[in-house]
Amino acid sequence: MTVDSGRISQVPLGARASVSGPPILVADDALFLDHVAPPDHPERGERLLAVRAGIDRAAAAVGTDYTRLQVQDASDEQLARVHAPRYVESLGHLAGRSGYLDADTYLSAGSVAAARRGAGAAVSLVGALHQGSARFGFALPRPPGHHALADRAMGFCLLNNVAVAAAQARALGRERVLVLDWDVHHGNGTEAMFYDDPSVLFLSLHQHPNYPGTGACDDVGRGDGRGRNVNLPLPPGATDAVYAAAFAQIVLPVIEQFAPQFTLVSCGFDAHARDPLAQMEVSATGFGAMTTSLLGVLDERCPLGIVLEGGYDLQALGDSSEAVAAALWAGRAEPLAPPLAHPLSPEQTSALRRISEAQAPFWRLG
Repeated sequence: MTVDSGRISQVPLGARASVSGPPILVADDALFLDHVAPPDHPERGERLLAVRAGIDRAAAAVGTDYTRLQVQDASDEQLARVHAPRYVESLGHLAGRSGYLDADTYLSAGSVAAARRGAGAAVSLVGALHQGSARFGFALPRPPGHHALADRAMGFCLLNNVAVAAAQARALGRERVLVLDWDVHHGNGTEAMFYDDPSVLFLSLHQHPNYPGTGACDDVGRGDGRGRNVNLPLPPGATDAVYAAAFAQIVLPVIEQFAPQFTLVSCGFDAHARDPLAQMEVSATGFGAMTTSLLGVLDERCPLGIVLEGGYDLQALGDSSEAVAAALWAGRAEPLAPPLAHPLSPEQTSALRRISEAQAPFWRLG
């Protein structure tokens, strides 16, 4: 698939499109391409180009454009809400260097600067949505973030963008923040950062078994945070129908009862059937439909920020980001296939039953 650098309009913050769709914000920065991948590494700059192109196509389809936010680096204070200050300091000492921090996570000369700006993009988006400049928006950071732990990099991730964003929403006074993670890999870093925090609901759909090996359905939170950690480990081969069943039975009822005042999606597209790092069978339409389903249970005053995570096939990235953007603009994504139209396998049914049993003490489930 041929992609280009994307088109991001330089219009004032909060400017409305002249068509029927709602205004959408995009927090993006040229610096994200300075995180330069080693040869053959799946987390490469072309990923971002594909996502930008997908959002562009969605905009063109409805005859509108989007609003580009001015993005700044995340401050030490903002990072310190979820990251150990000594880790942030040590990461700063690595600026300008290259190499691998672990078997998967690389560092190029521009990576630390890109990571700071990426976390800042997520913070900028939260601030603009909180102020009412729009209800919906995208943050497109590279490197991704949801595996990054409080004190170390992990899984392609240096700083945990969505966790920094969730902490910013809390700092701005939002009492209940939802982080919905549909990346195919469990967001272990985000989970760990909020595991005992009742104000942040972390809800993750992910392939099991798969990297990083965390995310068991019995991991439900700790202390005051019990019941605020909802893991949905799904077996390989899960289709749109499996995700539809998971949403209907667990995801949507939990979100509706939690009644978030701010919602963030850790938006990886690697559950797509084309992705080389996983074995799921979700379609681009499925990602759009998950977005539409989510909007259906959110209060109309609840902002929604989409924060880019993984996804390693360029066509899947472009098609899926287009579907999500189209769902936000027009609400026209086709519904997820009803489970009865595509019966689930015994393994898939059993997985959902185990998840429901783990969460039953905390939520009324469908």
